[in-house]
Amino acid sequence: MSVFPGFDVVDVTVDGTTIHGRVGGSGPPLLLLHGIPETHLMWRSVAPALADRFTVVATDLRGYGGSGVGTSDDHSMRALAVEQLAVMRALGHERFAVAGHDRGARCAYRLALDHPDAVTALAVLDIVPTAEAFARAEREFALGYWVWSLLAAPAPVPERLVLGAPETLVDHMLDSWGDDPAAFPPWLRERYTATFRDPARVHAICEQYRAAAEVDVVHDEADRGAHRLRCPVHVLWSATGAVNRWYEPLDVWREWADDVRGGPVDAGHFLPEEAPAAVIAALRELAGPDL
Repeated sequence: MSVFPGFDVVDVTVDGTTIHGRVGGSGPPLLLLHGIPETHLMWRSVAPALADRFTVVATDLRGYGGSGVGTSDDHSMRALAVEQLAVMRALGHERFAVAGHDRGARCAYRLALDHPDAVTALAVLDIVPTAEAFARAEREFALGYWVWSLLAAPAPVPERLVLGAPETLVDHMLDSWGDDPAAFPPWLRERYTATFRDPARVHAICEQYRAAAEVDVVHDEADRGAHRLRCPVHVLWSATGAVNRWYEPLDVWREWADDVRGGPVDAGHFLPEEAPAAVIAALRELAGPDL
């Protein structure tokens, strides 16, 4: 089954690991980054439709899917962003747009903050910045974003729990955060679950959540008020989800950037899979005159 028709598979070696992904299309480069519990396959209905306008690169973050787990002890989004930047440079793209969902969106905005000369435009799907989320956390956050606390707990507790029932974890994420379980057919659920059957991958992902609660927050707080996102920022979020209930997303992102646009999408958390047409339309706007 070809889920990315016309795309080539790539495996790029960067700083002690390998980043796996697909490349296709022509035009200005666009990097697509997935969230949890997914892989780059989450863009299967979006990437081919954008390939007539962009050179689309969809990758697996470190630890997920076909990418390696790496040898670095640095599991921050800053480190993951450096890996994705290296991938784009290895593919010949010094400047590019980046769109991310969930964990991938956190990598994407960190990439844009740390490497402003490389990122021409940014799209963040269904998140607010990590430091903002922790600063505003309360009872609903603790219950709704339980995965942040569970996976950040000291090793090896979350690792062993996840490895004991990976299907339960993945199915619960997809079915409780999304509005349309049919968007995730059995073959796809199996591909996503494979990541969470591998002890090394589960440990890497837990380490990323531990870093989120510590290192990523420090990085965000250091940038707050000192560095702003210099590129245009397109914000999309689920009209039925937590981001819509808990925040005013455009107002939050305007504290971090001057050029912010976007709005809610009538879908659950997994926008590229539940509402691909809306995501495609929004990402087409990233092909601005400076790309």
